[in-house]
Amino acid sequence: MNYTQAIPPEWAAMSRIFMALGDEHRQRILLLFEPGERLNVGQIADVSTLARSTVSHHLKVLHESGVLASEKIGREIWFWIDRAVLESTFTNVLDYLKENT
Repeated sequence: MNYTQAIPPEWAAMSRIFMALGDEHRQRILLLFEPGERLNVGQIADVSTLARSTVSHHLKVLHESGVLASEKIGREIWFWIDRAVLESTFTNVLDYLKENT
């Protein structure tokens, strides 16, 4: 394998996801979501030790990486785990491991 080889585009997207998942606070936020549940920043901040602005920052990182999807309804933005994105990411990693081990 050539180390200078360009990282495939799908791996760049995966990198953002793993960076987002690498933070303990973001992991705790994800664990708040029940299957199929949608939460807003206020609901998460209410059960968190973090300030609302910090929760908003973590949600932004998770959303921009693709881990969370969102929809604005009225004045609130509702977030949920984007299962398809995560399944695709982990499948790519598993496929790579199967091919290269």
